[in-house]
Amino acid sequence: MQHDSPPTEVGFLYRACRLFEIIAMILLGVMTFLVLLQIAGRDLFGSGWPWADELARYSGLGLVYLTIPLLLMRDGHVKVDMISSRFKGKAAYVLHVFNEALIVLFFGLFFWGGWVFMQRAAKFSTPALGMPNWLFYLPAAIGMLLFGLVALRRLSRALKGLPVTATHTAVVTEGAAS
Repeated sequence: MQHDSPPTEVGFLYRACRLFEIIAMILLGVMTFLVLLQIAGRDLFGSGWPWADELARYSGLGLVYLTIPLLLMRDGHVKVDMISSRFKGKAAYVLHVFNEALIVLFFGLFFWGGWVFMQRAAKFSTPALGMPNWLFYLPAAIGMLLFGLVALRRLSRALKGLPVTATHTAVVTEGAAS
């Protein structure tokens, strides 16, 4: 896997995203092990272990949410640009900034919704391990908070007509200053 060196202005965010990528890879290994353990437990011993299932779900949650910020930073998420790639000049710049603003809006709505959800869910614990729900959902909160910082950085750079990612080369800069 090839990794790009981070631009200097991305230092902290890039290092934080890379750290969580490493943690997510560890969680993937843990999740795989726990699922195999569950299969072996059911097939060999005739019973499953609820704690293993719960930890596998926790690992899956962390795997997804801790990698989202790095995908956004590298522009590695799935995107459909059949229409936006046809725009040029000022229109392309405006559409690009609008798209980045929508990503920031998505972060805000998701984070607010998570906050509202946790107001009630934090009072409870997971069934098998008794883990407090705030701890169970912490990887989602951390991942989305970092996602929001990356999204704000991208929006700021888009407003200036700069590349939004370290690897993004086809950037709309025409019309940014006019």
